[in-house]
Amino acid sequence: MTDSDDPFAGIPDDLTADLDRAQQVLSIRVERRTYNKPVTVIEGFDPEAVDMKALGTEIKRAMGAGGTVDGGTIEVQGDHEERVRDLLVERGFEIA
Repeated sequence: MTDSDDPFAGIPDDLTADLDRAQQVLSIRVERRTYNKPVTVIEGFDPEAVDMKALGTEIKRAMGAGGTVDGGTIEVQGDHEERVRDLLVERGFEIA
């Protein structure tokens, strides 16, 4: 890709990261797993545009819960749909 093909050419990196986040539309849902325990699942990330491991750690710490990051999905133990939604919107992500 040349600079003329890059829609973000000439834009500072910190603003480009914000644009990358804003272009992603995430979905959040709560699933019931083993023993009917809830798990909050966040999908729709572009793993190349977001540091998934760091974001997963930040979300888990904010929720005070465990979880995992796998590919383009973050899973957090417990039903944290509203709190996760608020945190991600605050970080500049769009939620479907």
